[in-house]
Amino acid sequence: MALGRRRLLIGFGGAGGLALAGCGWVREPAPPPKAATIGFDPPPGTNDVDARSLGTITVTDGTLRSVEWIDETGRSLPGASAPDLRTWTSAEPLGYGHTYTVKAMAHGESGDITATTTCATVRPQQLVDVSLRSANLVDLAENDTYGVGFVLVAHFDEPVDRAAVERHLKVTTEPAVAGAWYWLDDQNAHWRPEHYHAPGTRITIAAELFGVALGEGRYGLRNQRASVIIGPAHVAIADDDTKQIEVFDNGNLVRTMPTSMGKGGTTVVGGRAMSFWTRPGIYTVLDRNDPVIMDSASYGLPAGSGGYRTSINHAVRISHDGIFVHELAATMWAQGNTNVSHGCLNISPNDAAWFYDFVIPGDVVEVRNTGGDPLDIWQNGDWSMPWSDWLLGSAHT
Repeated sequence: MALGRRRLLIGFGGAGGLALAGCGWVREPAPPPKAATIGFDPPPGTNDVDARSLGTITVTDGTLRSVEWIDETGRSLPGASAPDLRTWTSAEPLGYGHTYTVKAMAHGESGDITATTTCATVRPQQLVDVSLRSANLVDLAENDTYGVGFVLVAHFDEPVDRAAVERHLKVTTEPAVAGAWYWLDDQNAHWRPEHYHAPGTRITIAAELFGVALGEGRYGLRNQRASVIIGPAHVAIADDDTKQIEVFDNGNLVRTMPTSMGKGGTTVVGGRAMSFWTRPGIYTVLDRNDPVIMDSASYGLPAGSGGYRTSINHAVRISHDGIFVHELAATMWAQGNTNVSHGCLNISPNDAAWFYDFVIPGDVVEVRNTGGDPLDIWQNGDWSMPWSDWLLGSAHT
């Protein structure tokens, strides 16, 4: 009996996690209570923090009791804790030029703990904004409609690092089509696809520039987004061989208008050579005016040197240097047979009124078989540039 009882006691000791010492029982010591730990992001003492960053606090082995995230003005950064009270995240980015003081309290098995930190965000030397426009240099309005020759223009109010910017200019189209940016200079970039847009296409531009370093201490002021729609395919073809303008609506010829274009030749005024050709190339409609005051002195040709200043009705502007499709009853004798203008496309009052009502910004006007130099991009000649050359204008070429 004594031996059997001894074996039984040893068995109990192994099963119960207790140690037998002499004739008594000894319980293993319980592990100490865990203390909560608090982590911060950005890490404590960090400077030049990305303005796009969110502030976060993480608790290990515990739960959050309170958070204070205060900037240099005393403003509290808004934020919220996760349902499990183990993380807190700010509701907005940390922004530019702030110095934050942060205090967090957490509760763990060993009780409450408190931790503090500081951090500072980047301070730009200058903030740069961008205007999202069409080729007529008017800012885009949401859901506006443009013609199939629509060109997207991003204009920056200061010079920028092209490559840094282009990574954050995101253009999407529905249906999808490939396009590319072409930089005219360090403040102006144009975007278009290889071919005219398809009617009904939606084009969305997202300029995600807030917090982005744009070079020489400059940073993006804000993010912007705009979306426009492409309307019917309106294409007018002005051919100097026939001196007619054929107007197409979604591929169908809807009107033929006799025209008189630039008379050709050049003159020198004030040491500057001026051309009277209607340059060949692909223009787009920029805007319409009824009436418009046309003053040749605006491009360097004063009235005393063969220039003019007059009011013109139903004028459709197609270039940045003053080329219009417009009515001029005085040249109806020449329309369809002789070029007599300083560069504009003269048409009859009836045709001009119809064309004025028919077109919208972004509609295409192709000028063919005229003399003079080809249309340049600064004049509104984006579509005149061959696609292979256009691609060379990207910052990522």
